[in-house]
Amino acid sequence: MDNARAIGQAFMATLVVFVVMDAAWLTLVALKMFQSQLGTILRPEPMLGAAVVFYLIYTFGLVALAVRPAVAAQSLAVAATKGAVLGLTAYATFDLTNLAVIKVWTIELAAIDIAWGVVVSTIASMAGCAAGLRATT
Repeated sequence: MDNARAIGQAFMATLVVFVVMDAAWLTLVALKMFQSQLGTILRPEPMLGAAVVFYLIYTFGLVALAVRPAVAAQSLAVAATKGAVLGLTAYATFDLTNLAVIKVWTIELAAIDIAWGVVVSTIASMAGCAAGLRATT
């Protein structure tokens, strides 16, 4: 996938799907879970600049490591597999490190968040792949 238009469309689709799904997850499910388990260590309001930077960097990783190879292979299955592996790796790094060093981080919280990372990364990668494939035809 060397076409700049295809890469741009794949990036935007991946970003939009990831952000929309993650925002829904955070507001509808995770916030209450984080508040009940982490309490006062949470910021009263999220640092939006840090969130924007995370979403851009993570989307770049999904596109580089999952979407582009999947478009080259013309395979949503490749996007799903590579997206899931990246989600597992990234979210496990975050959650298991927190579990190791933060007293109030729980195994339950880590397991749920890792599972979420796999799901959202898989779906966002597939969306990016679909957009990239449409742009190359």
